Amino acid sequence: MTTIAAAFAAARTSIPPAEARLLLGHVLGCSSAWLEAHREAALTPQQLAAFAGLVERRAAGEPVAYLLGTREFYGRDFAVTSAVLIPRPETELLVDVALAKVGAGKTAISTTCILDLGTGSGCIAITLALELPGARVTAVDVAPPALEVARVNAQLLGASVDLLASDWFAALPEKRFDFIVANPPYVAAGDPHLRSGDLRFEPLDALTDQADGLAALRHIVATAPRWLKPGGSLFFEHGFDQAAAVFDLLVAAGFSGIEQHRDLAGIVRVSVGSLLDPILPSD
Repeated sequence: MTTIAAAFAAARTSIPPAEARLLLGHVLGCSSAWLEAHREAALTPQQLAAFAGLVERRAAGEPVAYLLGTREFYGRDFAVTSAVLIPRPETELLVDVALAKVGAGKTAISTTCILDLGTGSGCIAITLALELPGARVTAVDVAPPALEVARVNAQLLGASVDLLASDWFAALPEKRFDFIVANPPYVAAGDPHLRSGDLRFEPLDALTDQADGLAALRHIVATAPRWLKPGGSLFFEHGFDQAAAVFDLLVAAGFSGIEQHRDLAGIVRVSVGSLLDPILPSD
């Protein structure tokens, strides 16, 4: 007979205790608090085997989010698979900035049209749809498996989002949007981070443009004005060292009202450009 305490002791030799609690809680369908209160409870052979399998996969580096099948974003649990990027806390800044801009805009939220480019799990589009009831949100992704994950999340969370297979703007219907948001691939090809940590297991095409890290951003910034209404805004996340480059891209594409927002670590992580708006100084 193997107890919860004994299983934890064995797991701690290869993964951190906090991760072991998450994985065993997932297997048993219970909380960490329950596990702590029932450390002498016995595991069935099936439960022990399932837990041991997850511990082995985590020890090999597979992300906890993929093992659990979920990751929290903006206070909601999103389903994730290896077909999509794992939602990250820093991306919540993109949502915060977009929500503040929409709320301060003159367009009634009930008539606001929002486009999310490269939606992946749908965490950005679905969050905006839920935080802005009545807004019309369209989300696109070039990868069918990613769109299926987004569709599942929209259904599970009760969000109304129009999902479309498209390589960025290529398959969009002829319409314009009040706001466009994007978290595109911005890691340069050959960046050593791609070979470390969770990134090793995430979809490569969602991380890197296979070029200098600015290829997708160049295309989005240059093309977005055609798809924005007058006074509309483009919001996007980018790399920690790309603030100056994306500022120049926005200026070259005719955007004004340019804003650049820092994350909690003080890094400029989100940039915004608007059409026919006055230029605002960046942080």
